[in-house]
Amino acid sequence: MKKKTKKIKTKIKAQFRKNKKIFNKKINDFFDWVKGAELVSLKECDTTEDPVRPELDNDFRTSYGRKIYGVKYKNEIHAIMCFAFTNYIPKTVKDLDNFSKDAFLQSALRDQKVGQIAIAYTVWSKKKGGGKLIVKEVFKMIKKSNHLNRLVTLSPLTEMASNFHLRNKAKLISVNETTQNFEYIK
Repeated sequence: MKKKTKKIKTKIKAQFRKNKKIFNKKINDFFDWVKGAELVSLKECDTTEDPVRPELDNDFRTSYGRKIYGVKYKNEIHAIMCFAFTNYIPKTVKDLDNFSKDAFLQSALRDQKVGQIAIAYTVWSKKKGGGKLIVKEVFKMIKKSNHLNRLVTLSPLTEMASNFHLRNKAKLISVNETTQNFEYIK
């Protein structure tokens, strides 16, 4: 009986070691991509991949000082976030459009710095951890900016959006008729 028990224990220990190696490799692979990723400005994105606002074309996403950012790793984009720069917090996509146009036109008369608030109106990830990473990287970029002082979202009224932003330490600042706004605070 002792021999049988010892053999079972040995098999369990071997299986545990094997699973531990597999787990550690997966963790290391994940952190390798996170460490090696970089934030890049994009000229366009595949809007059909956008789960939040696929109806907004690349012209909308890049006109009037609006920007598209991606997290790039090994020449592949793993997460995307689109922004409009405004001086007010929008409650609708129409507000976002109008406020970003207004901020853009005001910047032409001043110092070419568009808006004081970065409004993230869509974010999606193609790889696990990409959404969290792009929020973190964009927030760092905004903190370094000499004219942007806030990162606020224009998010849909969904549980998924709420959970994502709350998990990433954003604060809910308003619930509107069709959207909600979260703010990332230092």
